[in-house]
Amino acid sequence: MNLEQLAQQLNILCRQTGAFIKQEGQTFDRSKIEKKGFNDLVSYVDKEAEKQLVEGLRNLLPEAGFITEEGTATTKGERYNWVIDPLDGTTNFTHSLPVYCVSVGLLDGDKVVLGTVYDPSRDECFWAYQDGGAYLNDTRIHVSDAPALKDGLIATGFPYFDFGLTEQYLQVLGSFMAKSHGIRRMGSAAIDLVYVACGRFEGFFEYNLNPWDVAGGAIIVQEAGGKLSKFTEEGDYVFGREIIASNGHVHHEMQETIAEFWKKGMA
Repeated sequence: MNLEQLAQQLNILCRQTGAFIKQEGQTFDRSKIEKKGFNDLVSYVDKEAEKQLVEGLRNLLPEAGFITEEGTATTKGERYNWVIDPLDGTTNFTHSLPVYCVSVGLLDGDKVVLGTVYDPSRDECFWAYQDGGAYLNDTRIHVSDAPALKDGLIATGFPYFDFGLTEQYLQVLGSFMAKSHGIRRMGSAAIDLVYVACGRFEGFFEYNLNPWDVAGGAIIVQEAGGKLSKFTEEGDYVFGREIIASNGHVHHEMQETIAEFWKKGMA
């Protein structure tokens, strides 16, 4: 498999899907919003975007299966599987907040080997493939070289349906506020990840995530020289429901800051 060629083809497909989403956003009617669960929104734009991606990806790699947010394709591949979030940041999109993206990753077994995150509002296409480096459009990107948390800007995502660890989470936020340049909440995990990859953030953490939230962005962080893990341990951050992504230098500090309060909530 030529991963570089496949990445270029994936970029074109994600740009096409992103253009559809951006166009629909200009006339989107909020009355068309559906709810999959409490604060879990979906629209016809999510569903149609996913259908477009699935159709295009089937042509690119017929033997691959799919792990999709909206469930338009559920066939699992023996080796390869596309992990798709057609519109990461749906709540932002439905409120006309231009922070959302198309995110697609390719799994070879349990390892992400290729990923694209396309932000149509800024026309920024972040992409990477295994051992090929990470890029923003045609420019190579790298994580920042900030040496410590006190020099960094940190991103996170707020809980929106499972509030059982809210107290611990707020304590973690307070600690990060005191130790860093500040906290940002963009509303799209994929955007947070690629902003770590290109040095806009030094770190990102969130819990209650799904594989389609992180698969596309994770390899971009990795190939940009960053580090990924679960909160307090190494492990499966794609399917493990929680993730820390960093420039590497601040990773241990982030794990220590989270662990100080998080273990109390998990006890």
